[in-house]
Amino acid sequence: MDAKLLDLFWEGFELESHEQLDAQNLCLRLTPKPSQPPFCSGCGQSTPLIHDVNRRRVRERDLFGYRVWLDVPVRRVRCPRCGTRREQIHWLAGRRALTQGMVGYIESLVRLLPIKQVAELLGLHWHTVKNIDYRRLQREVVPADLSLVRHLVMDEFALYKGHRYATVVICADTQQVLWVGEGRSRESIQPFFEWMGEAVCQRIQAVAMDMNTAMDLEVQHHCPQARVVYDLFHVVAKFGREVIDRVRVDQANQLRHDKPARKVVKQSRWLLLRNRANLKETQAIKLAELLQANQPLMTVYLLKDQLKELWYAPSEAEAKQRWEDWFGMAMSSDLAPLQQYARRLAGYVDGIISSALYRMNTSVLEGMNNKIKVIKRMAYGYRDNNYFFLKIKAAFPGKMR
Repeated sequence: MDAKLLDLFWEGFELESHEQLDAQNLCLRLTPKPSQPPFCSGCGQSTPLIHDVNRRRVRERDLFGYRVWLDVPVRRVRCPRCGTRREQIHWLAGRRALTQGMVGYIESLVRLLPIKQVAELLGLHWHTVKNIDYRRLQREVVPADLSLVRHLVMDEFALYKGHRYATVVICADTQQVLWVGEGRSRESIQPFFEWMGEAVCQRIQAVAMDMNTAMDLEVQHHCPQARVVYDLFHVVAKFGREVIDRVRVDQANQLRHDKPARKVVKQSRWLLLRNRANLKETQAIKLAELLQANQPLMTVYLLKDQLKELWYAPSEAEAKQRWEDWFGMAMSSDLAPLQQYARRLAGYVDGIISSALYRMNTSVLEGMNNKIKVIKRMAYGYRDNNYFFLKIKAAFPGKMR
C-alpha cells in the first residue's frame, strides 16, 4: 500500500503484514517508519532514544465488511526534558483501544442512533459507546451566556411517570436549555438559582411557569423583583378538570332517570374541553344543542372562554378589570365547583395579570418536553441522569440572537 496513503490513517507507521482472524475480523500489523523518529508525548520533541516497546491491539473503522484491528508497537522514549514517556501517536485515542478515526465514527453514529444499536452494529460494549458520547457532549455543549438572560421559562417532565420528575429551565429569549435537575421540590430547584448567582438573579425580569408552588416560592426568594407569569394552558386545563368535569358528572347524575339525556352529557367531555375553533361542523352542532339544553354546562363553558381572555388584555389595568368581572360572575353562580376554583385562582391572580406585561408562556418548553420524551424513548430510558441531562442540553442549544 502506498506510504502517503497510509499517512492519511496511521501517520508514522507502515503496514508490515495482515491476518484474517475469522470471517468477521481482520488484523493489520503495523511497524514504525525507520526514517521517522518518535516524539515525546509530554513536550512533543523528537528523540531517537527508545526505552522499550509494547504492542497494543486497537480497533479501527470497519473495512469492506470486516472489523479491523491494528497491532501497533507503542514505544516509550527517553526524553531529555520529560524522562521516560510514551511516544506521541496522534491517531490513537489516549489509552483506549480505539483509534481517533473510530471514535469520530462512533460520535457520528450516536447522533442518529440509540447507543444500544451502535454498540451492536460495531461489536462494542454499550458502556464504551456511552462514554464516548458522554465526552462528546461535555465537549460540545456550550455554557449559556448568563449575562444576556432576562426572562426564564420553567417546567417539569417525568423521568419515570408517576414516580420521579425533573425540572428544566430555558431562556425565553434564546430558547436555550440553561439547566436540568432531578426533582420538582424547592430543594431540587434551589441549586439552579445558586448556579446562576445573585447578580444574575437580580437581573431576571419575568419567569413563566405553571401553578407550581415550589417554583413560585423559589423565584420569589431568589428573584424578588421578577414577575411570575402563569401559563394559560395549565390554568385552563385545570379549569377543565376541576370545574367542567365536575359539573358534567353532577349533571349526568341528576339525569339518572333520563338515560338518553344522561348518555349525551356523559359522552360530552371532549366537546366541552376542546377549543370551539377545532370542532368539526357536526361536533359544533352537538355542542350548541347540549349547551342550550343544560344551563350549568352553558355557564362553565362560557366562563372557560372568558377566563382565556385574561391573557389577552392590552394592559395590566384591563387585565385586573377582566379578572374582577370574571371572579364576580363565577362567585354569583350557584355552582360549587366553579366557586371553589375561583377562590383558589384568586391566590394566583398576580401571575395571570402579569401576562399583560410579559407575553410569555410555557408552550415552547412543552414542545421541548415532547422531544425529550422521544430522546428517552429512543434509549429505552437512561440510568445516568447526568448523561441524559447533557443530551437534553445538546438537543436545545438555543437560537442565534
